[in-house]
Amino acid sequence: MQSGIRQTASASSISLLDLFRIGLGPSSSHTVGPMRAANAFLCALAGREAGVVRLTATAYGSLAWTGKGHATDKAMILGLAGCRPDEISPDEAGELFTSIVTSHRLRLQGGREIEFDPARDVLFDRQTQFERHTNAMRFTAYDAAGAELASQLWFSIGGGFVVREGEEDEPAAEIPVPHPYDTAAQMLQAAKEAGLSIAELALANECARHPKAEVLGYIGKVAEAMFACIERGLTQQGELGGGLHVKRRAHHIFSGLQSRAQQNEFIPHTHLDYVSAFAMAVNEENAAGGRVVTAPTNGAAGVIPAVLRYYRDFCETADEAGMRQFFLTAAAIGGLIKRNASISGAEVGCQGEVGSASAMAAAGLCAAMGGSNAQIENAAEIAMEHHLGMTCDPIGGLVQVPCIERNAFGAIKAIAAASLALHGDGTHIVSLDAVIETMRQTGLDMQSKYKETSLGGLAANVAIC
Repeated sequence: MQSGIRQTASASSISLLDLFRIGLGPSSSHTVGPMRAANAFLCALAGREAGVVRLTATAYGSLAWTGKGHATDKAMILGLAGCRPDEISPDEAGELFTSIVTSHRLRLQGGREIEFDPARDVLFDRQTQFERHTNAMRFTAYDAAGAELASQLWFSIGGGFVVREGEEDEPAAEIPVPHPYDTAAQMLQAAKEAGLSIAELALANECARHPKAEVLGYIGKVAEAMFACIERGLTQQGELGGGLHVKRRAHHIFSGLQSRAQQNEFIPHTHLDYVSAFAMAVNEENAAGGRVVTAPTNGAAGVIPAVLRYYRDFCETADEAGMRQFFLTAAAIGGLIKRNASISGAEVGCQGEVGSASAMAAAGLCAAMGGSNAQIENAAEIAMEHHLGMTCDPIGGLVQVPCIERNAFGAIKAIAAASLALHGDGTHIVSLDAVIETMRQTGLDMQSKYKETSLGGLAANVAIC
């Protein structure tokens, strides 16, 4: 059964603080989301822990097909142990997970321990499908007699966002924003009427939900986390886990570029080689379960950081104000895509992950470089248009091949899209709204084997030795 793509809350109400989440790799939908859902279920048991003697977690659909490669089992277990992806470090997560697996003991919130055997209590159901979304999971608590105390069905809908069964039909009341919009055309019109840039419009809407200082402070925190992830990725070497024997390459590429720079050896595409190294550094970290920022997903986590660092390091006019414009504009575009199509690879393929990230990065770079609102919309459209139809077919269910290199290309496309838009006056034939709708329709038409199940594409045609 193909899952339907349902619209979320209005585009103008989707917050930057939700689109950019600091968490753990390798997947926002398969790792961050399941950990958040499991933790929410644990919190819902507050006051009833005394009667709980067993907890189970079942993954369905794409979470079941690629859950092992995406560490979904680990994420659900850590969530049931009280962990949150934005609070626990990769090292702490690894140590706690190993302790639970070896001891077969799980500590509940009240401090009491129960028996927990991952081989028995974590299940992968590859048969059951749910109409709401393919990324489904159920958590259940039992008493000593084996009777069910509580059970919740959750959906991980991309980018670390999770919803419980029934929540999507009863959305929480939205906080009114000063400049509401649902489409790119409405966004441009709202900005024109208010005499604001897209970044200023987005900031005004954010400030209806959060204090301005909090918003700007969070942007700085996210930028710092992105740059830190690049730096760590550029220093790491060796082979990534999972059995594909993929070697980290970002360090080697970056070191070679640095060496040539010291010898005053430059070639025309040097800056793009740096961008590739930055993007790959992030996604190698993501594949290793490191700390990354969903942007808007973990599978596409390298695109925006790479383009942001390109702006910071290679654009003469770069400053802090430009980086704030970058993030606010990118978030506005991300909200449009999430609202009117999807950022989930399990729903629409990689066009919804790397394609969305490239569109967001292109718009952000165009804004930071002084582009008009029309040019920014054009930049996002160009980047998204040239990712249409991209499948999500990770080999071995791991976020490694083709995912790591794909982020490098997404970043380079974003830079090219911003440059093309800046060379024009903002007028173009295909609107951003049209390309987002096309992406949605393409995702609906795409067979499930090309949507993060590792049942088709490269995943089916490349032998794993």
